Amino acid sequence: MRAGIEKMNVYCGSAAINVKELAVRRNLDNERFENLLMREKTVPMPYEDPVTNAVNAAKPIIDRLSKEEKESIDMVITCTESGLDFGKSLSTYVHHYLELGRNCRLFEMKNACYSGTAGFQMAVNFIFSQAAPGKKVLLIATDITRASVVEGLSELGYAEPSSGSGAVAMLISDNPLIFEVDKGANGYYGYEVMDSCRPIPDHEAGNADLSLLSYLDCCEKTFLEYQKRVENADYKDSFDYLVFHTPFGGMVKGAHRTNMRKFKRAKPNEIEADFQQRVEPSLHYCQRVGNIMGATAHLALASAIDNGDFSVPKRLGIFSYGSGCSSEFYSGVVTPKSQEILREYGLREHLNDRYVMTMDEYEEVIYSNKDIRFGLRELEIDFNRFPKPFSHVKGKNKLVFSAIKDFHRKYEWV
Repeated sequence: MRAGIEKMNVYCGSAAINVKELAVRRNLDNERFENLLMREKTVPMPYEDPVTNAVNAAKPIIDRLSKEEKESIDMVITCTESGLDFGKSLSTYVHHYLELGRNCRLFEMKNACYSGTAGFQMAVNFIFSQAAPGKKVLLIATDITRASVVEGLSELGYAEPSSGSGAVAMLISDNPLIFEVDKGANGYYGYEVMDSCRPIPDHEAGNADLSLLSYLDCCEKTFLEYQKRVENADYKDSFDYLVFHTPFGGMVKGAHRTNMRKFKRAKPNEIEADFQQRVEPSLHYCQRVGNIMGATAHLALASAIDNGDFSVPKRLGIFSYGSGCSSEFYSGVVTPKSQEILREYGLREHLNDRYVMTMDEYEEVIYSNKDIRFGLRELEIDFNRFPKPFSHVKGKNKLVFSAIKDFHRKYEWV
């Protein structure tokens, strides 16, 4: 029995900024900033939210399905820490705007940055269970960080240039053309820690140093558990590529360095060469989008598949971490056909097509975000306020957030 990702697409908004320019504007220490290994980040516009990102990521997948394949979608799972309502699931909006059949499970999963992996493992095990043979799961991890003058920009620090917005959509089935999971090859690890949280929906808080320590601890312990369950598993020799949850590239580089020292007693030159060969391909897209929480591990996976060398089938190891905390290390196989299929969606071209904002334009977006708060009963979005980034969605059949009427969010195709 096989299971994994049949189709996969990414959507990361219509606008971005150069984070080097942001670091200069915020007077961030240059040496510390360089350690982030960031280049750009997506800037969520007022007409974008977790639903629009999710739908715009999934629609190219759905549009390529036959009527029978579309009807085989038995479940829609949205994975996010950016929910829009304490009760109503994002999946209901996603299901509606993708015009999927009504005999479908719709629900949402929240577990910080681990949510995408939690949903992925649930979907994969639904396929492995054969509870509904021939059925598929549409899984979408979607998250957003909408910085605002209300919360105080000085509090954001180095989190501001590394926070992003976007979604990764995956069709999970028994025909894993893009990524076939290794059944039973999972090591998980978790405990209670207050490293990062969202005490209110519009604001994140936490302890950056504690979060780093927890991430490093889980990165080691999940692989140790993986080794117990997978005979002869070796951190270096078992995986052609490694994929990590990527809050920022420097955190991944530190985690890989720590693991290479602990598991392989590797020297600095060996570690650097291994990082460039096995890890660096997974960072390309994360360096251009920022941390999209529950979607980040799979954004890194998409980057590894799109930018790696898959002239022959190769095994990837994936580490997923979510604050609070829960974590997992698992693995799977990617083939030359996997890369060919993924490249049909033009992920690099999508990122290149975003409007690159000036810092003054970015500051204006941040100011406008004070009007888009959790729990609003009424709201109208002015599409004319930011015409340059809006021109990157207008006329391209993209879904945009347009209004809230008596708490009900409204969307339009443009």
